[in-house]
Amino acid sequence: MSGAVVGEVRHVTVVGASAAGMATAEGLRRAGFEGRITLIGEEVHLPYDRPPLSKQLLSGAWEPERLRLRDEDVLTDLRLDLRLGVRAESLDTSARQVVLADGERIGYDALVVATGAAARRLPGTEGVAGVHVLRTLEDALGLRDALSGRPRLVIVGAGFVGCEAAAVARELGAEVTLVSDVPMPLSDVLGPELGTLLAEVHRDHGVRLETGVLVEGVDSEDGRVTGVRLADGRTLPADVVLVGIGARPCTGWLEGSGLPVGDGVECDPTLYAGSGVWAAGDVACWLHPRTGAPTRIEHRTNAAEQGLAVARNILAGPGAAVPFAPVPFVWSDQYELKVQIFGRTRDADRIHVVEGAVADRKLIALYGRDGRVCGAVSVNMARAARPYRALVAEGTDWETAVGARTELVT
Repeated sequence: MSGAVVGEVRHVTVVGASAAGMATAEGLRRAGFEGRITLIGEEVHLPYDRPPLSKQLLSGAWEPERLRLRDEDVLTDLRLDLRLGVRAESLDTSARQVVLADGERIGYDALVVATGAAARRLPGTEGVAGVHVLRTLEDALGLRDALSGRPRLVIVGAGFVGCEAAAVARELGAEVTLVSDVPMPLSDVLGPELGTLLAEVHRDHGVRLETGVLVEGVDSEDGRVTGVRLADGRTLPADVVLVGIGARPCTGWLEGSGLPVGDGVECDPTLYAGSGVWAAGDVACWLHPRTGAPTRIEHRTNAAEQGLAVARNILAGPGAAVPFAPVPFVWSDQYELKVQIFGRTRDADRIHVVEGAVADRKLIALYGRDGRVCGAVSVNMARAARPYRALVAEGTDWETAVGARTELVT
């Protein structure tokens, strides 16, 4: 697999009109690309930002127009061949054409797959009124409307989406139960101590937690949800259910294309997948140059950074594409907590609080794996956490980073 597109690039087609796709288009223009850029999006909306869906939009603090990534004047200046409200149906790599659902074929010299990911659903919930996911603008508006009546809301999944939606729903007056198979909210990402901290905060705000339990399905009556069945035999009454159990990369339209597809579009370290095709955002699974491991990240900052990296690599020419080696970054707002995460904290084998304290709900913690710093988390200490990003980027020796302080977890 080579890290460059062969031949002169005059036409770049980008499938996916969200953060990664927009970043690719803007990166190409900023670098002086004067050729044709076709941007294809399945949704009818102008490109919009997704993180506010579970926060500002869901709460009603923002309306949809405020989520737009760029206004119409900026989009006009980018000189895009913008195709919205049309789905990419298949890919013909031999002819270098994207086949749209309406039958039109769009050619390319370089193609960027930025189709993102789709929310996973509980089996058997299709068509059941009152069961929601939270991935698109329509999803968020539908859930916002459902929360206006202060319902009994059961959230399945205690990841970022579930926790953020729980916080908003409580502020809107809903009766909220958060259900998860992990011991504490986000404990699989942050570890047990910070998971316990989040659990305490949610309980303080009136959220009922049902953790360490599996969901078996939902009950309904006359086509509307009435409860959530747990594997231990209990049923939680519910007027509204939000399913937040992760997402799957949108690669179905690539079936039969010959592109390597597994947990996303499989790319080399430069985000190149072969046959003139690159990938960026939630759908991209690339060989991380530091670890050599296949890596896929579903976070907003990564999507934008990958889009810019792909734009640079498309224009770099044969043999000059650069491996993509970021320090992942994600943030989460829950009630009065502002949580920021640098690097990869999942599967860390040690955690050490270097500033503040868990009891104060204000802290910075380093995460280590195999004797090196692999991540850092701040809670309500965003500015003070910035210097720790360098320790993550460099994979600093653990003892050098934390000194002789007592570890929180070993």
